[in-house]
Amino acid sequence: MVALDNMVVTVALPALRASLHGSLSDLEWTLNAYLLSFACWPLTGAALGDRFGRRCMFCAGLAVFTAASAWAALAPTAGVLIAARAVQGADWPSSFWRCSAAGQRTGRRATARSPQSVTKPG
Repeated sequence: MVALDNMVVTVALPALRASLHGSLSDLEWTLNAYLLSFACWPLTGAALGDRFGRRCMFCAGLAVFTAASAWAALAPTAGVLIAARAVQGADWPSSFWRCSAAGQRTGRRATARSPQSVTKPG
């Protein structure tokens, strides 16, 4: 989804530059704000998902992401768009869901396995 989002925004950059009268730096930050916040939120999302429940955080994240998307669509200036993209990039729904589900407690202790132990020569 991140790659798709970046591709869509990259295609839209010339139109964004013309309509928002943004500089090259503004266009770079439009992409980078999303990526930076996306990279920073997964661990926090996992902790909040464990504390408040995955379903609750997923629903809250979906509401925040939807509001940020509307905010980005209605942005009157490049600065507002960059701020909205940073909130979008936190990608609340999928970050909370993915990281919380990855850390589920199954009752068994997780063990690390090397590729050699999984694929033994026959």
